[in-house]
Order: sequence, then structure tokens, then C-alpha cells
Amino acid sequence: MLEEYTCLIVEDSPMMRQLIVFALGRIRNLKVIEADDGVDGLKRLAAGKFDLVITDINMPIMDGLKLVKRIRTDAVHKDVPIMIITTEGAAEDRQRALQLGANEYITKPIQAPQVISKVKELLKIQ
Repeated sequence: MLEEYTCLIVEDSPMMRQLIVFALGRIRNLKVIEADDGVDGLKRLAAGKFDLVITDINMPIMDGLKLVKRIRTDAVHKDVPIMIITTEGAAEDRQRALQLGANEYITKPIQAPQVISKVKELLKIQ
């Protein structure tokens, strides 16, 4: 029996979200839940258990860095791997995200194989 995984994608751009969902569709046993900003992401986290969170940084209402900070203080999800996919390519942005608790940091434009391999790595899927 193969293990089931659930991934939360928090991204305000519907096109970008679809691109990530499409890429992750190639990973068997991975269920994807979508949220369109940090607040929506927190609501979904409160309602379920996730094995991975993928978030953008620049979003209205609550940005991805605040979301990472909140997840790291949440008893249920504090150890869940977090991957950031963003247009912010500066070294200090990357550093800050990793210091707040993100596990991976990918800059846009993304390549599906890169996203798939990082997700598999974080979930320890062969």
C-alpha cells in the first residue's frame, strides 16, 4: 500500500497555482489543496493535516513569510516541510525565508521537473 500525501498550495495567481497543481499531478498519491492567500491557507491548515506546504511570498492580506512564521508556531504543522516559490530572487529574501523556517526556496519561472524533484525530496518519495 502506497502512502498518501496531502500538499497545500498557497498562491494568489490562479495561473501559477494551476501550473504547480499540474506539475504535482505527476506525483502519484499526492492530493493537492489550493488556497489563494495566506489567510485562506491558514483556514485550510486549521481544517486538515498536511504533509507539505508550497507558498508564494508576495500575496495580498497575508504574505508567504508571515504564513511560514505562523505555520512554525502551529503545534500540528510546525514540522511540515515548506517550499517557497517566488519571483523574489535576492539572496536576502531567500535567507530570511529559510531563517523563518522554509525548507526550500525556488525562484520563478519554475520548471516542472525541478518542482517535482524538490517535492519528492521533501516528502521522501522515491
